[in-house]
Amino acid sequence: MRKSYDFSKSVKNPYAKRLKKQITIRLDAETISYFKAMAEDKGIPYQSLINLYLRDCAHENRELKTNWG
Repeated sequence: MRKSYDFSKSVKNPYAKRLKKQITIRLDAETISYFKAMAEDKGIPYQSLINLYLRDCAHENRELKTNWG
């Protein structure tokens, strides 16, 4: 490995804006446990699994069905 690298001719990643964005989201412990268990069975990180699930919901234009009162 080199002691130093020259990045003076480097270019910014043109796809950087399309990468994932870090956010804070509040989920109850039961929901996190559910996705962690499912992710362990599938062999992928639970945050990736949640992202895939939400992306699928958005792609399919699923609407939440609630019976709160």
